[in-house]
Amino acid sequence: MTEVGELTFSRIHEAGPELLFDCMTRPEHLTHFWGPAGTTTPLDGIVVDLRPGGAFETTIVGGDGGTHTMRAVYAEIDRPRRLVWIEPGVEGGMRTEVTFVDLGDGRTEVVTHQTNVPAAFLAAQARAGFDTSLDRFDAYLAELTRDR
Repeated sequence: MTEVGELTFSRIHEAGPELLFDCMTRPEHLTHFWGPAGTTTPLDGIVVDLRPGGAFETTIVGGDGGTHTMRAVYAEIDRPRRLVWIEPGVEGGMRTEVTFVDLGDGRTEVVTHQTNVPAAFLAAQARAGFDTSLDRFDAYLAELTRDR
């Protein structure tokens, strides 16, 4: 059996939980930030069927043209507080829980907790890639909120 673990990422964003939840669940938003720096996630490579049992899929295109598709199934949806999906194709089913904590001052703490994480995803390089995705999310939110 492959060794698995847990990961937790926390980031405070300058936006309310409703906007953040929508960004995480609408393809027209996800296309702008999903995936690490140097990648793109084309709109036609995103599937969101936002209901328990519904599909959540993203195809990330790397700088070299290679692709990686994440296939998950939504387990829980509690807008704008919580979002849970499971990737059954990742050995044993990796579970991702995203919690949106309204800090009451226009900011929201987003905590991403993953369990049953394969060793490859636990590597420092993979964690750093996830951090760059959060940086891209921050930049996209700054654009969105600047336009409002």
